[in-house]
Amino acid sequence: MNALERLLAGVRKEVARRESEVSFTEIKKLAAQRPTPKDGVRALRTEGAVSVIAEIKRATPGEGFLRDLPDVAALARAYQAGGASVISVSTEKNFFCGSIEDLVQVRGAVEVPVLYKDFVLTPYQVHEARALGADLVLILQTLAEQNVVTSLVERAHSLGLTAIVEVHSRLEAFRALDAGARVIGVNAQDLRTLDFNMENFAQIVDVIPEQVVAVAESGVARPHDVFNYAQQGADAVLIGSALVKSNDPQSLVAEMVAAGSHPALAISRKSRVSKDYQRD
Repeated sequence: MNALERLLAGVRKEVARRESEVSFTEIKKLAAQRPTPKDGVRALRTEGAVSVIAEIKRATPGEGFLRDLPDVAALARAYQAGGASVISVSTEKNFFCGSIEDLVQVRGAVEVPVLYKDFVLTPYQVHEARALGADLVLILQTLAEQNVVTSLVERAHSLGLTAIVEVHSRLEAFRALDAGARVIGVNAQDLRTLDFNMENFAQIVDVIPEQVVAVAESGVARPHDVFNYAQQGADAVLIGSALVKSNDPQSLVAEMVAAGSHPALAISRKSRVSKDYQRD
């Protein structure tokens, strides 16, 4: 199995365990009791600037263990104080060393929207995300048949969640649009091989209509990386490892936010074409 297949096998096992403890019927009831989610699309669209999604994770499949995070709530507050528009919480257990408890703690610590960052394979996880207080979920276009991705996106939207549909190619971007995506994340890392291609976003973004939020994901280490993605037409960037490993994450988030609102972008930023995209 490649890296993605191994990861998904672990996710399926862990989700089955959680569903055996809290049934689908019960998780739907818990989700229905939650207040209306915060508007993820609005959070990711900052007039004249690029929004920052700051991620909490202890490890990655490629880098391995990053660092211990004994107080994820404090880290989330530091991200928020630095200007992050959304806090992403990796809840995947085996490769990212995350947990749903991390998300609960973060949700209770910040006011900005929170992203349930996992490999969403089933409707159960969508309702679970809402029950835990998440406002956004990540859905991989690579994961499943088109009708499954479409169903997951529609279910998320029906609960008021914002679905970020993650893609790795132009074809997947078109399929994400067909699935009804309002936010598309372009990952610089191929999850099957764990290789990085920092040109991936530039090669895909032109097929994402300007009315759909375009998020650049992975490989952002410096403020200059944020600036480059902003020039290419990104509406938001997702930053994880660099922030987790930083000794001053609040200041680094602030630097990333500043890079995404640099005055030079008013001249150099690439404009995406508005497209009247209609689903079949």
